[in-house]
Amino acid sequence: MPEHDWLADKFEKDRPRLRAVAYRMLGSAGEADDIVQETWLRLTRSDVDTIDNLSGWLTTVVSRIALDRLRARRRDREIPTGTQPPDIAASRERSDPEEYALLADSVGAAMMMILDTLQPAERLAFVLHDTFGIPFKVIGEVLGRTPNAAKQLASRARHKVRGSDPSDRDPEIQRDVVDAFLDAARNGNFEALVAILHPDVVLLADPVAVDMGSAGEVRGAPDIAAIFSGRAQGAETVLVDGSAGAAWIIADKPKVVWEFTVIAGRIAHIEMLADPTHLSELDLTRTT
Repeated sequence: MPEHDWLADKFEKDRPRLRAVAYRMLGSAGEADDIVQETWLRLTRSDVDTIDNLSGWLTTVVSRIALDRLRARRRDREIPTGTQPPDIAASRERSDPEEYALLADSVGAAMMMILDTLQPAERLAFVLHDTFGIPFKVIGEVLGRTPNAAKQLASRARHKVRGSDPSDRDPEIQRDVVDAFLDAARNGNFEALVAILHPDVVLLADPVAVDMGSAGEVRGAPDIAAIFSGRAQGAETVLVDGSAGAAWIIADKPKVVWEFTVIAGRIAHIEMLADPTHLSELDLTRTT
């Protein structure tokens, strides 16, 4: 296979992930397409033989371009923070509308609006690490900061994401919501689960959790309630980096952790984490 064809084929395999990174960073389908195209052009002008990890290189380039655009957006006040919903339709003339509808639904409009409240560096650290599992070492290189500084940015963003209203950031209120969720799950109370979940709730699982049998992405209160109804028998409420979450703990070691975003007393986002490296970086405190 000619080198150009090989490169194009590899890029096309990475395109959905690159588009997802750009979309979560900017909330704009049109800008996501622009960034992916710019990344391809940069790749064609680069010496591929010097790139050890092509997928990693592509992710870094997409992230840096998206970061620059976020900073420009802030500087120019193109889109006032937290006031404009995600641009879902912007690129429908250029891309498959069904594909972008699925992408937008997987993130959730409520979550995208919350992400818009973050500082650019916070958003990048949170999106790359918590959604795509990118190591803090790589994130630090993108931001020009140390891995520890990148970790702190992600932690700060995580706290902001978990509640845009002050009451949503109250660990006691969060704990009441999580306790109610786990109680309904254990008792198979489907209606109670649906009631405590935001209608647009999204569940995202990391690759290790997917290998354990979880779906990578699930959206909507009924579908997520169906997953948990009658289950979570071994889960317990814990504090995850100071906010209420849940964990399955064996011999004092977490095997699975669920991080919840609580908005107006309902769960709007769930992250299911099972990667041992990621779990080791969490500050977990048992509440019982």
